[in-house]
Amino acid sequence: MRILYIDIDSLRPDHLSCYGYHRQTSPNMDALADEGVRFTNYYASDSPCLPSRTAFFLSSYGLVTGVVNHGGAYADLPLEGPGRGFRTQIAQNTLASTLRKQGYRTASISPFPNRHTAYQIWYGFDELVDTGKGGLENADEMFPSLERWLKTNGEEDNWFVHFNMWDPHTPYDTPDDFGNPFADDPIEDWLTQDIIDAQNASFGPHSATEVSGYGPELFEGWKWGVGSIKTREDAKAHIDGYDTGIRYADLYVGKIVALLKELGIYEDTAIIISADHGENQGELNVYGDHQTADQCTNRLPLIVRWPGITEGVAGQELGAFHYNLDLPATLIDILGGEIPSTWSGESFAPSLQGLDTGRDYLVISQGAWSCQRSVRWDDWLLIRTYHTGMKHFPEYMLFDIANDPHETTNLASQRPDVVGQGLRLLDQWMGEQMPRALRGDPFWGVIQEGGPLHANIYSDDWKNYLVRLRETGRGHYADLFEEYGGRPFTSGMES
Repeated sequence: MRILYIDIDSLRPDHLSCYGYHRQTSPNMDALADEGVRFTNYYASDSPCLPSRTAFFLSSYGLVTGVVNHGGAYADLPLEGPGRGFRTQIAQNTLASTLRKQGYRTASISPFPNRHTAYQIWYGFDELVDTGKGGLENADEMFPSLERWLKTNGEEDNWFVHFNMWDPHTPYDTPDDFGNPFADDPIEDWLTQDIIDAQNASFGPHSATEVSGYGPELFEGWKWGVGSIKTREDAKAHIDGYDTGIRYADLYVGKIVALLKELGIYEDTAIIISADHGENQGELNVYGDHQTADQCTNRLPLIVRWPGITEGVAGQELGAFHYNLDLPATLIDILGGEIPSTWSGESFAPSLQGLDTGRDYLVISQGAWSCQRSVRWDDWLLIRTYHTGMKHFPEYMLFDIANDPHETTNLASQRPDVVGQGLRLLDQWMGEQMPRALRGDPFWGVIQEGGPLHANIYSDDWKNYLVRLRETGRGHYADLFEEYGGRPFTSGMES
């Protein structure tokens, strides 16, 4: 079997039309979803980029590998130490290495490992193509490398190709001649002027007041949107940029499908579309970034069209809970291989044939912008914040995701019973995973270093942002930061 894994950075499922979005952002992905299945409760175990792809390609939780940050000691794998053999165990048990043991030729076309110097992503690949711009590539710059590889090698059997696109990721820089397909389409109603006004009275990097980071100026190359969001029109300008990036990536999904058909291999190629993380677009006062362990950052799309496997469930939507790190186990299971005992992932191959079963609950984490662990079960999401990442997050946030998918109302103080249930699940998960952790709980290491890379209390960004808060009439928040550091100011349980 030929397997093409299309990895679209920062792609959140509820901005795809096949997941019910009101804008037609994804006609080509929709067509693949009609021929295959789409998963609605598929989450990154760890976010954002570096922790997520490490967890995926190693099929291991960040708690286990210790990779949870974008910098500092916990952005790298630990050394295996005196017990290291001629080859490391981690490198021999990645997804690509395991596929090679199955006789698969493996290739990755992505600038990501060099962007983050995260070369564990490439462990086990036969062929590597770095497109060279560190994630600033548009789809038209990524596609030629895949086109060349497929025209040269596509007709061979038993290959796995990881192909990475970046268009929904900031800066929003879709080519000018593509235009704005959504100029006349409104944004969703949930983001009201009242919410935007409240956000402007608050604070935080990539918030309504500082969309591009720690200030309102859009940096070079950011063509779409505005530097601060004061009205729904501003929010529309910003979200149009994100959605246009999705539509541009989708255009190239269509070109990939056309190429596979031209080569005569479409009917014998499994196509999987997913992402490393989603993207908050106003939720929790985060715009165009991935700073949380929540529904918007950690929930991923997963579309699978697999000839000979998914025909019987074509067009269906599957709602059982799965992690992204479960997908490698699923692939190896379908191919009849042996799933490494070191993996955290569990196969959900039966779901692809109609038996929609998964995990009872998920624990999802964020360690590069904030330090959060969250529990997703039933209709609930409980977010436990240890380091806020300079955001206005209390220790506990509880959301009814079924009725409040945009996380507008924290129910923690109203439902302490549900908070307790979520904390029990979190404690159960920690107890199960800590014996496997390679260097204890990495969160405590991150906090000891001063916090996540992007909001570290020792950084110039931190110091300069306190100055900005004081200069913009929000000095009382700067005072709280000096008192609490990265810890939450409140519990969220106050009545």
